[in-house]
Amino acid sequence: MRLAALSRLVRLSLARERRGAFFSAFGVAMGVGALVFFVGLGLGVGRVIRERVFPSDARLVDVVPPTVSLGSLLGGGRLDTVMVERLQALPGVEKVYRKMNVRAPAASLYNGDFFGRRLRMGMDLLVVGVDPGLVEGDVPREKFVDAGPGQPLPVLISSRLLEIYNNTFAPARGLPRLSSQMLQGFQLPVDFNRSYVTAPLPNVPVISAQAQVVGTSDRALLAGITLPLEVAVRLNRELGQDTETYSGVTLVATSPGRVSELMAAVRDMGLEIDDQERRLAENVGAAVTLVTSALALLSILICVLAAVNIAHALSSSVRARAREIGVMQAVGASRADVRNIVLAEAGVVGLAGGVLGTLAALLLAVLIDRLAATWLPEFPFKPDSFFSFPWTVVVGGVGLGLLAAVAGAWFPSHRAAATDPARTLAG
Repeated sequence: MRLAALSRLVRLSLARERRGAFFSAFGVAMGVGALVFFVGLGLGVGRVIRERVFPSDARLVDVVPPTVSLGSLLGGGRLDTVMVERLQALPGVEKVYRKMNVRAPAASLYNGDFFGRRLRMGMDLLVVGVDPGLVEGDVPREKFVDAGPGQPLPVLISSRLLEIYNNTFAPARGLPRLSSQMLQGFQLPVDFNRSYVTAPLPNVPVISAQAQVVGTSDRALLAGITLPLEVAVRLNRELGQDTETYSGVTLVATSPGRVSELMAAVRDMGLEIDDQERRLAENVGAAVTLVTSALALLSILICVLAAVNIAHALSSSVRARAREIGVMQAVGASRADVRNIVLAEAGVVGLAGGVLGTLAALLLAVLIDRLAATWLPEFPFKPDSFFSFPWTVVVGGVGLGLLAAVAGAWFPSHRAAATDPARTLAG
């Protein structure tokens, strides 16, 4: 049977069975639309978690000294210059970035104009110094250097902290929303060895300085300020604190596949891995994946029910068209021709249902995004879109509709092909 003749017969059959074809396509569209919608929602939320809430580079390994261990008590496991050189020499390490905390409490009391608002606020700060190369993509290297004693300290603010401020603290206190560009050049006083909650270090002077914001970065300390490493070393020296050991080291692996190997080698050296944020991101991502998988499974069950409905509808159609099928076989139609007619009818229904369901999911996602942008209040890390629809999801949705329909038509098509034209025409 030629393709043109097959197409014409399928079109005539579907036109005659419009009601059954509509309900069959509607069932497929329901299952496919739900699947595409929930998978897109899960991918969109997961993308926000990975890229904005817990941004991380798959090649980074954060190394910290051990808390309390036999190695640390015997003098091993210290993150000094020798240990950093050993880390640098590990196979699979591309770069090493050192970190050093300012080993004294720090506090800031701001009292003055804050972008057009009068603000008086005191708070304790955590202060860490990092190698400028770690944040090179966020701030020019020439701005993130030690200008010397008596000069403002160049600091970075966490971009995630700025997001939290803009969507929680600022609206609650009536303060202006800020951008990274607005913050550049802003100065605030910082007193080292002073705290509102802990006792200062004994026999250590208070060092007062002005901190000047030079930019924001995802690599900056979330609950504090980030300085160039050389500034942290100088401050610790002036405060009489340890300047020989580091608070942490960030290793950059040559590829994500070498990370597990590096982590094992670091632990063998008596050091520990600071992967708390990575594990938190993985746990949140796993929870999102679990919920998405459950909803996707429900959607697949709807598609299975749609396939069963198609099988029932086509079985009834084959019984009703037994004489027609017998006539077709009597004038030369083969069993394969009859089987192909039934499968083609189901394929058209499934393809139409898959396309309509996928389009409905995309349109519903756009509608929800617009309603969220209009009616939902601002909150930290609020995305422009809660959905992500890669081409594989769209094509997979349409393909699932086609597969469900053809699977449902498989047995009815073989039953139609097994029709005995002589017995059928004889009544």
